[in-house]
Amino acid sequence: MTKILFAISAAIGAIHLAHALTLDRKIQYLNILVKDKKISNELNGCRIAFITDTHSTSAKTLRSIVKQLNNKTIDLLLLGGDYHKDAFEMWRTMEILSSVQTNDGIFGIEGNHDNPQKLQAAMNFYGIRKLNNTGIHVRPRLFVGGTSCIRRVHPLQANISDTVASAKADDFVILLTHEPDTTMKESTKGIDLILSGHTHGGQVTLFGFWAPALTLVRRITKYGQGFMSGWAKSADDTTVFVSNGVGHHLIRIFSRPQVVVFELKTADI
Repeated sequence: MTKILFAISAAIGAIHLAHALTLDRKIQYLNILVKDKKISNELNGCRIAFITDTHSTSAKTLRSIVKQLNNKTIDLLLLGGDYHKDAFEMWRTMEILSSVQTNDGIFGIEGNHDNPQKLQAAMNFYGIRKLNNTGIHVRPRLFVGGTSCIRRVHPLQANISDTVASAKADDFVILLTHEPDTTMKESTKGIDLILSGHTHGGQVTLFGFWAPALTLVRRITKYGQGFMSGWAKSADDTTVFVSNGVGHHLIRIFSRPQVVVFELKTADI
């Protein structure tokens, strides 16, 4: 029995190591259809790319992402925070991502590893709009807002109500907030889609189902695997999508890096 258990454990370990060295190093491009009655005919077919948690992603990988997105028709690029701790590399990340060709611009927020002032300077320089508890009508009836970081102790700590204050009742409202836990602390009423990152898909998981870093220690998120990856709900039932993010950040196991493209569709199509 001991030999059998050892053999099973060794096989599981080998599978996870192989996955970490192969698929978990390859960017997954997700194409997601979003249908909603608040999506107007004018917004029908609008394609929104979402990139988050680039961390120490190499310039080569970032350029390959840009190339992939430029081969698609991208109307809007949204950036979800945590770009790089090193100031030089963060500036280079902004430079590369700013070359994504969009119809409606590039907007981003800060993450818990970003220096807000340095990030603001880099985004300004490369023509990326940084959202600090603010929002903007990207198109008629399409409102995008972005919060500051929930962990910041400066005056611009995350504030959802301020972020979406200028949205109209018939707008399709997208909220960027780096940490999904933000959605459990404030009202998200009137918001239609929330995009987050931060949890890295659990980073190191058992076949993608169990993430020790999220369940045994609640430092990354207080809600365990509720915000591990993919679709979730805020405290008041607003739809949240949590991306695995792009950066490897040491090692990933059964938590492939992701770039997500959402396509908006009216509900009756």
